[in-house]
Amino acid sequence: MKGIVHRRIVFPHEGGQDLPITLDSIGHNHQQEKVSRLDGYETYHWLQTASGEGVIHFENKSFSLPAGSGVLLLPYTPHRYEASAANWSTSYLTFGGSSAGSILETLGMNMNSFYRWEKEAPLSNLLREILDQYDASQDMFGLTASTDAYRFLLTLSKYGQLHNNTTISRNVDKLQPLLKWMDSHYGDPDLGLNDLADQLGVSGRYLNNLFIQTFGLSPYAYFVRLRIRKSKEMLVSQPDLTVKVISQRVGFRDVSHYVATFRKQSGTTPEQFRRLH
Repeated sequence: MKGIVHRRIVFPHEGGQDLPITLDSIGHNHQQEKVSRLDGYETYHWLQTASGEGVIHFENKSFSLPAGSGVLLLPYTPHRYEASAANWSTSYLTFGGSSAGSILETLGMNMNSFYRWEKEAPLSNLLREILDQYDASQDMFGLTASTDAYRFLLTLSKYGQLHNNTTISRNVDKLQPLLKWMDSHYGDPDLGLNDLADQLGVSGRYLNNLFIQTFGLSPYAYFVRLRIRKSKEMLVSQPDLTVKVISQRVGFRDVSHYVATFRKQSGTTPEQFRRLH
């Protein structure tokens, strides 16, 4: 199949509407384009990285999707995703069925979730293998497709490592020295991603992934929120300081940028916030 950028099979479900699991579509994107779905899919949606790396946004969170990871989205979950590295390649499937919800609940998977797995796990190539078999055959009633969808869910349940509170707690421990450092250096407007990464002795890319997995934010976005939070403390505790002075003390070179950022995050201007408090 060399040279084919996008392979996709859609199953009509003729005569198979009452199956407990129905495979609606399965495909592979050799070069994944940017996608935005404000209303999500009407069925369950699984997306995984085959090679390269992307980032997906849903529920006000962002997750990096390197090889060996994927996301399961419930029906009608708004989401968007795009490549964060050259040549992001993805595999995906969408599925439904009369018992899809209860089956996922039994497996402990009936939620929007991010998964990782070891390189040697069968999840890495399973969707491509399923897709290849349908390139050469037809499944008029969806029976084989239903079996494959169920097999995929069982494999994901067995080998997928759910992004959970244990992972977050472990990541926070790794980040703790940097978080403390940021708390005392937020006033420096010259700090960038590499400066933050140097504090932990890691690459900027690794730090970015770690922050997104832990907080759903990039290191820079986290730093900006910290600066806004510190400015709120100053607005309340030091009424004699002007907004311009406070903006400079929390690392903003331009007061108009500070006011715009404050309004975006808080819904009010700094002056309005000060009057309210």
